[in-house]
Amino acid sequence: MSVILNEAEAKALLKKVLSYSKADECEVNLLGETRGNLRYARNEVSTSGTLINQNLSVQSAFGKKVGVTTIDEFDDASLEKVVRRSEELARLAPENPEYVGVLVPQEYVKSSGYFESTANITPDTRADAVAKSLQISSGQKLAAAGFLEDQRGFSAMMNSKGLFAYYLDSSVNFSLTVRTDDGTGSGYVAKGYSDFKKLDTAAATKIALQKALGSVGAKALEPGKYTVILEPTAAVVLLENIYFDMDARSADEGRSSFSKAGGKTKLGEKIVDERITFYSDPTHPELPAAAWAGDGQPQTKRFWIEKGVVKNLAYSRYWAEKKGVKPVPNPNNMIMEGGSATLDEMIKSTKKGILVTKLWYIRTVDPQTLLLTGLTRDGTFLIEDGKIKYPIKNFRFNESPLIMLNNLETLGKPERVVSTESNQNYMVPPMKIREFTFSSLSDAV
Repeated sequence: MSVILNEAEAKALLKKVLSYSKADECEVNLLGETRGNLRYARNEVSTSGTLINQNLSVQSAFGKKVGVTTIDEFDDASLEKVVRRSEELARLAPENPEYVGVLVPQEYVKSSGYFESTANITPDTRADAVAKSLQISSGQKLAAAGFLEDQRGFSAMMNSKGLFAYYLDSSVNFSLTVRTDDGTGSGYVAKGYSDFKKLDTAAATKIALQKALGSVGAKALEPGKYTVILEPTAAVVLLENIYFDMDARSADEGRSSFSKAGGKTKLGEKIVDERITFYSDPTHPELPAAAWAGDGQPQTKRFWIEKGVVKNLAYSRYWAEKKGVKPVPNPNNMIMEGGSATLDEMIKSTKKGILVTKLWYIRTVDPQTLLLTGLTRDGTFLIEDGKIKYPIKNFRFNESPLIMLNNLETLGKPERVVSTESNQNYMVPPMKIREFTFSSLSDAV
């Protein structure tokens, strides 16, 4: 049996599993995927591999007593065994006071993230794509280390009340670090797409190469508050901490940056510049996602922050019931709206500032204000009188993305970007920010 099942095959298998159930309620989740990768370092391929995975998870409930088991064998005896085992565990388990039962059938919007160009990638395809990158880096006598990974797969769920959901998708991520021979210059690039045809490894390599050559001979600059231009790769690792924090329960319980004194939240309040809008949309053409959440709730286009105002927080079904509101599932993607400025235009409009290619090693300093710390890396440059003056040594920063988005000057056009911290893909624009806080110097390249 192929690990990638079509909708009819997935439905038939899930029906068979549910036919074994004797529990009050049963929910079955099915996943199948194939991943391939090619890794290289010092301009030579070091590893290549393929991962094939298929597993099935069964959740059985007797009242509020719940048991969950997972299996990767799909003969009839194994399927019945995994159901029986989940029922045994449910009977042994204490009651879960937050269990709210399975959903009735739902209506889902049509979304598709599956592309034949990506699904049909072979080891030769990967080798050709990486060869284009290596030809450029080795030709310039630079050391390149990169990773190309593609994925195709499906997820499906069905429960004893008749709910069924299915999603087929594909994706490819490419990341590359280029270093100069003396180790003083470094450049980085990361690209992610659903459609492999959009990935140009040669063009991406030239970006990393340019930054590596341009960052040689970095000079020290005094730490302090500066106007910065954050490329999307730098901005996304800060922004995603806002996304991760948008949970209503955490806010209600006073544990997040969306909390207020007295057990209230910032829902409905303006918290950032009015040019800031975040939304999720499973049908977004550049960032498609499943039209259903993990528990089967429908995903539709939803604004989270609109024109600076908090419009939604994520409510689990349990927490929504407790608070007397409608549940809101966590989003499957996140898009930030932008402006029309190009990176060159942002640079030309800057009297004095710093261009930041990448931020890394992000850590939380204060959850209440979402104050974060981390380091610049792989190309940081001084801007003077609208031009890149020279490369500068890296900084440690201490900044909150919420404060940052209140110091916004200019937004560029959103692009799909891969977070170097979570490996998730988002739509993020480049942005120009005033008074960004750099706290100390770093000798790292």
